[in-house]
Amino acid sequence: MKIYKIITLFPVVMSLNLFAMHHESSNEDIAKEWIEAGYAGKNEAISYLKEHMAEDGVNIPGRYVGFGFSYNPDAEPGTMVVTAITPESPASKVLEVGDSFVSVNGVTVNEANMDKLNFRGKPGEKVRAVLKRNGKRMNVSVARGIISAAYSKAEVISNMESGNEDEWAPEESNIVEVLSKDNVVYVLHWSKDTEKTSGLPFEAYSLTRFTFNESGKVGSIRNLSEDRFILEQQGFNISR
Repeated sequence: MKIYKIITLFPVVMSLNLFAMHHESSNEDIAKEWIEAGYAGKNEAISYLKEHMAEDGVNIPGRYVGFGFSYNPDAEPGTMVVTAITPESPASKVLEVGDSFVSVNGVTVNEANMDKLNFRGKPGEKVRAVLKRNGKRMNVSVARGIISAAYSKAEVISNMESGNEDEWAPEESNIVEVLSKDNVVYVLHWSKDTEKTSGLPFEAYSLTRFTFNESGKVGSIRNLSEDRFILEQQGFNISR
């Protein structure tokens, strides 16, 4: 499955009147409208984030075992060019932005094999790859590690701006529940869509946790989603 670069801040389309109301919203309202804006479209999501995220706010995606880099699958079909590297990750020791993967554990990088590249797996296991850097090939070997990152507001906006607006909004979505305690708000939301590569439908729940600072701005966001469930709906087998 492709390693999409889009950070899952916004995994319901709303009227312009609703956006106009957010100036007097409570933390629960802002969190709910944040998710709805993400479902509405790229421009709505970016605009809402710019206004309601604190300047020192961070997005903390789910942890995983792997390399710790990002690429844009829409840049050029069949290529994997590194666009960002997670600090302190295994990738940070061997990769540079602009590197292009030629093969991973003997599997050639092309449009037909993109879903077979073995970056994730057991921590500590070696992954061998062939890169192209500045026109020259080079071999690298690095052990998978636990990736735990935090993205700044500027990084989140840059990441979102690289997303494909035409493929942003899911086919169906809704807010299931909103709960809060003190400065923390949880939003449970659901969406249904069709995976671009396989053409198969899938649906999943996501739980997003917001924290707010004293000024009512979003200080941090964490997201828990049914990634494995989505993969299994596409027919992928999860194994070591």
